[in-house]
Amino acid sequence: MSHDPTHAPTQQPTHLAPIVRSGLAMIPAVGLGTWPLKGDVCEAAVSAALDAGYRHIDTAAMYGNEAEVGRAINASTLRRSDIFLTTKVWRDNIATGNLQRSAEASLEALDQPYVDLLLIHWPNANIPLAESIAALCEVKRGGLAHHVGVSNFPTKLLAEAQHLTTEPLVCNQIEYHPHLDQSKVLAACKSSGMAMSAYCPLGRGDTGSVLSEPVIVEIATAHKKSAAQVVLRWHHQQGVVTIPKSATPTRIRENFDIFDFTLADSDMTRITALTRANQRIVKPAEAPRWD
Repeated sequence: MSHDPTHAPTQQPTHLAPIVRSGLAMIPAVGLGTWPLKGDVCEAAVSAALDAGYRHIDTAAMYGNEAEVGRAINASTLRRSDIFLTTKVWRDNIATGNLQRSAEASLEALDQPYVDLLLIHWPNANIPLAESIAALCEVKRGGLAHHVGVSNFPTKLLAEAQHLTTEPLVCNQIEYHPHLDQSKVLAACKSSGMAMSAYCPLGRGDTGSVLSEPVIVEIATAHKKSAAQVVLRWHHQQGVVTIPKSATPTRIRENFDIFDFTLADSDMTRITALTRANQRIVKPAEAPRWD
């Protein structure tokens, strides 16, 4: 495994993210999402995030960037044990045998002896969930992943997975932002002691986006923060882990700088009230039936 001792952070972080605890898992509350970053851009983004204080990096086999993520981690001066690394097994590979091989291939691409969290990326109605969960648990017992969990599981499937598992499922990673109500999934995760992690936490980046909502802009102005920081703080105060994606070092640092202010209950309520119907960004044809 490579390690470049000449790499030094360009800026020493002044603080680290709080930890969200789920069983024995200690998940940094803000991580760097890496989809769809590739090549040198991906490596540079991961390096910038680690330099800024991030200790949580999220990737997936389907992203096609595990090698870049691994190179950036190995080039840092941080101890591997200080970084929480998540990857995911694609829905086509969650049958017995395929899931284990996918996990092994991910570790080879990442050039890592283990990942901190391995997730089933999407459920697959054509593969028995009992089979997938059993394979996931086997990977954990084999030491390839310190923790395991799921992604894109609505409450019904989540309950079924929890019933089937023989190892703790510590996280359910789902799309969540102020335009998408995920209160049922969040409640289900909290009631079972699981963490919930939000991808696309800032919503869409186009016209009519979360970040241009007048309510959020007003709250951001009052706190002298950016709209993105306010939205990420809204997640954090709900106990939700966020993995915003950016390739821009200044934005990467901005997305991490959310721990020096607090939103009032009234602000939280106003942001939550922005929920709209049919505002899901990621909606593949094979998606499960959502709550």
